[in-house]
Amino acid sequence: MAESITEGTLSAFSKEVGEFVSQDETIATIETDKIDVEVNAPVSGTITEFLVNVEDTVEVGQEIIKIEEGDAPAGGAAPKKEEPKEEPKKEEPKKEEPKKEEPKKEEPKKEEPKKEEPKKEQPKKEQPKETKQESTPSFTNFSRNEERVKMNRMRLRIAERLKESQNTAASLTTFNEVDMSNLMDMRKLYKDEMLEATGIKLGFMGAFAKASTLAAKTIPAVNASIENNDTMVFRDYTDISVAVATPKGLVTPVVRNAESLSILGIEKEISNLGKKARDGKLTLEDMTGGTFTISNGGVFGSLYGTPIINLPQTAVLGLHGVKQRPVTVNGEIVSRPMMYMALTYDHRVLDGREAVTFLKTVKELIEDPRKMLLLQ
Repeated sequence: MAESITEGTLSAFSKEVGEFVSQDETIATIETDKIDVEVNAPVSGTITEFLVNVEDTVEVGQEIIKIEEGDAPAGGAAPKKEEPKEEPKKEEPKKEEPKKEEPKKEEPKKEEPKKEEPKKEQPKKEQPKETKQESTPSFTNFSRNEERVKMNRMRLRIAERLKESQNTAASLTTFNEVDMSNLMDMRKLYKDEMLEATGIKLGFMGAFAKASTLAAKTIPAVNASIENNDTMVFRDYTDISVAVATPKGLVTPVVRNAESLSILGIEKEISNLGKKARDGKLTLEDMTGGTFTISNGGVFGSLYGTPIINLPQTAVLGLHGVKQRPVTVNGEIVSRPMMYMALTYDHRVLDGREAVTFLKTVKELIEDPRKMLLLQ
């Protein structure tokens, strides 16, 4: 465990009592507020007892399983195979009994409805009563069930961090829109060639990340942070946190030294981190130390929104969906693929003029990607 983690929730055992485990084999998984940690067997032997239950909170250094050291038992798998053989023998007589009962019950049931049908059809007064009853019990067609699920540690930590951000930072959001025509044309022209040559898919995130690192050279406060409430820390490097959605919640793995990588290099790092996030293989090193965040809600269909700052960072860039909209170009109304961008920033560090300039610079670089080669 990392030094910052003192406890976790035991989410699952990988083995059962009585099973043999080899040294360094995974025997349990512990869920922390950042990542899931695998617990490996310190020795080879047979599990004799679980000292905790699933969903229990366990502390660093706590014993959770008893293992009797030794070699794998020769007949350990025998009882597991015998158990399913005995079960079908008990099921055979149970299947014969219902076969005799079914025909006995069916005969009287067929006679009863024949007598009841003419009785129900004769009274005419019952028909309006049925129509009145249909309107009131119609609510029974809707489900009214409720399910309460305990928040996992990652979700609790996300909630804590986001609320802390709202309570601490002097958040303000500025917006702009960007014409994606040139970037989309470049992607269409080179994506197949780049995929064949490098195996990397050319997307939009690499371009926006690169544009952000170049814009941060002009506005270094975007990449700064506050330390000890009275000190601002400025950096000559940019570690970009990329928001990735996982089944357990939103995580932000970090692309290190993005300012020194090409667009393809950034795309490759984002792809690797995204795969690790979805597979639950992210490490603490992958998650810590970001200086600026990019959140792409557009992949889910978002049109507009205001992202929340990932403390202790100063700013977060929110990207949204690309939509064909009418815009004026050289005095003429034309249809262009447009995207709204949102920059939420901490006004304690970043002034409005700087924030607007940063977002405007990103817009200009995306609308003419060739500039990124000149400013590299």
